[in-house]
Amino acid sequence: MLLVDDEPARVDLRGALGREPDIEVVGEADADADVPALVCAGKPDVVMLDVRLRAADGTSATHHLLRTVPDPPRVLVLTAFGNDRDVYDALQAGAAGFLLKRAGPAEVVHAVRTVAAGEAVLFPAAVRELVAVRGRCRQGGLGAAALTPREGEVLRWMARGLSDAEVARELAVGVEEAQAHVAAVIAKLGARGRVQAVIAAYESGFIDPRRPLD
Repeated sequence: MLLVDDEPARVDLRGALGREPDIEVVGEADADADVPALVCAGKPDVVMLDVRLRAADGTSATHHLLRTVPDPPRVLVLTAFGNDRDVYDALQAGAAGFLLKRAGPAEVVHAVRTVAAGEAVLFPAAVRELVAVRGRCRQGGLGAAALTPREGEVLRWMARGLSDAEVARELAVGVEEAQAHVAAVIAKLGARGRVQAVIAAYESGFIDPRRPLD
């Protein structure tokens, strides 16, 4: 993985990740870094970057990585504030999740493993608050997405932050079937991943971000 943040934060992150045998830090840089160049050189599976880079904000860096770099890495953004507008924009751009800079070592390691496995680091209450405060909520459902009743159920479980395995248990189906449902939801919504699908559900009014999830 690649770490892009200021020096004090990088030291803590490197310390948390460096003790894990299944995680290799292939590069690190400060907030002035040319992130795409570092990704092309190190080919990390995951990039953890400060959402407020100086050379280019985290949203622009995320957008550029996911749309121009061949076989792009998964992006996990770091923020000091959970309701940061830049975090919301980075999630919309395709980031697989975000992590508060005050997160403990175990939480950092879990987040990296989660996004590396293709899942999302999704804090349901935090994402709901981001959309309610920063988003553009519209009523009228998901329109042309035309989700089936089962897919709508899956989307609600996704909004609760459930993994594929947890969705499978809730639906009493195999993990592969749950993964197929999740993939169908993402494709129908034209999203880049789970996080963007959940944001679309909130912004469309399919799920009301002002109401707690059951």
